[in-house]
Formats: sequence, structure tokens, C-alpha cells
Amino acid sequence: MKKALYRICQCTWGVLQTVLGATVFLMNRKRNHYSYHGAIVTEWKSKSSVSLGMFVFVTEEPYFARKFKGKITSKELSSRLLVHEYGHTIQSLILGPLYLIVIGIPSTLWGFLPNLNRKRREKQISYFSFFTEKWANSLGEKVTKEKSMENLVID
Repeated sequence: MKKALYRICQCTWGVLQTVLGATVFLMNRKRNHYSYHGAIVTEWKSKSSVSLGMFVFVTEEPYFARKFKGKITSKELSSRLLVHEYGHTIQSLILGPLYLIVIGIPSTLWGFLPNLNRKRREKQISYFSFFTEKWANSLGEKVTKEKSMENLVID
């Protein structure tokens, strides 16, 4: 029942991002897919991960895994990243049509603007310290009862 309600809400209240997610899903239809707490997860070749409505696209191998070698396994990092991305799907449920403006755009800028990348790297600021990411971690952990990315410095 929870899964059905999750998907109905994503397809109505979160329709904008779910339609975008469905489009990306179709473009990656030959990739590995599975269900996670109602979300449809796709493992893709991209370096980054993203959530669009009920669709989650996670990197096959986190590029930052080598940084934590001997401390956190690649499998554990992938699991934590999935919890984080699932948190973004919960933000989509909360914000509905405002998700792309409140979360999507700021998160994308925080992740991809070269000057912000440089600042995070130089000052060892966690990508997950930004409000959109910290909130996603918190929601993902609360709903799944699993560990998220916390405040790991990945850059």
C-alpha cells in the first residue's frame, strides 16, 4: 500500500519531475533497474547521481570511492548514496511542483559550478553540507532507517 501511494503521489503532485525522470529512464532502458521503497532505481554510467520524481539514477561506481579505500567500502558508499538520493524523492513528495526550483536547480548549481567545486575542494567542504543535500540525507535516513552520506567530503 505504501509503495502504491508513493507512486500515485509522485505521478500527480510530483508530475513535473516524474515525467522528466521517465524520459531519462527510457533513455537508459537497457541499464540495470530495481525498486527501492517504491522508487525505480537505474544504475547508469554517469559520474553523478540524480533523483527525478520516483526515478533515481545512481552511478554504477562512485567516483569518490577511492578516497575512502580502507575506511568505507564501495558497496557501502553506493548504499549510502542511494539513501541520499531516495531522500530527494521524499523532497519531491513534499514540494511537488516546487521541487525543481527549490531543490533541483540549487542542487545542480552547487554540484556543477566550477567555482563552487573549487571552493569545496580547497576548503574541504562537504557536498552534503548544502541545505538541499543535508535535508535529503535526513529524509532518506528517517524514511529508510538506513545510513546516508552524512557530511562526507567527496571532492
